Amino acid sequence: MNGGSLERYVGNTLKELRQRQGLTIADVADHAGISRGMISKIENAQTATSLETLEKLAKALGVSLATLFRDYDVPEGGAQLVKRNCGMEVVRRGTKRGHTYHLLAYDQGPVKQFEPFLITMDDASEVFPIFEHVGTEFIYMLSGKMEYRHGQNSYTLCEGDALTFKGHIPHGPKALIELPIRFLAIIFYPQNTAE
Repeated sequence: MNGGSLERYVGNTLKELRQRQGLTIADVADHAGISRGMISKIENAQTATSLETLEKLAKALGVSLATLFRDYDVPEGGAQLVKRNCGMEVVRRGTKRGHTYHLLAYDQGPVKQFEPFLITMDDASEVFPIFEHVGTEFIYMLSGKMEYRHGQNSYTLCEGDALTFKGHIPHGPKALIELPIRFLAIIFYPQNTAE
């Protein structure tokens, strides 16, 4: 029998677990009550086996049956890592002096789902623009202190404070109180759910 991918995966997993514990095929065979030849065939993907046999092997190795399949058929993934101080610097309307915007994730495919920014403010003489955009914005203060307006309301934000609001209502910094100011601003965009 030419072993399929599942048999090959289970065989490799069993062999790796056995070798990691310094056990021989004979050791596992004695504990599991399964012949050495059968264990060898399972490890080399030369035979398919029952769940009952796999359960005996798992117990002999001191692991759960689920452990044998933990990493089987797991998607590869594709996370985007942006290292410290390596975010793409962007210029936002009206923020030419005293503000630095670093975009912390980009190239997100055909539909933008969110934009995370690390924003640094260090110039108290900046004239503050008013922002309006679709979606919801989340701000988390990392350091400093500022007054932030949203619509007709103002909020004093200090280190550790969070503010969430609808982006279509005019918003932006109103006063910088303690410099430098650093905060995360994440804009979540609505998704078209119609198919």
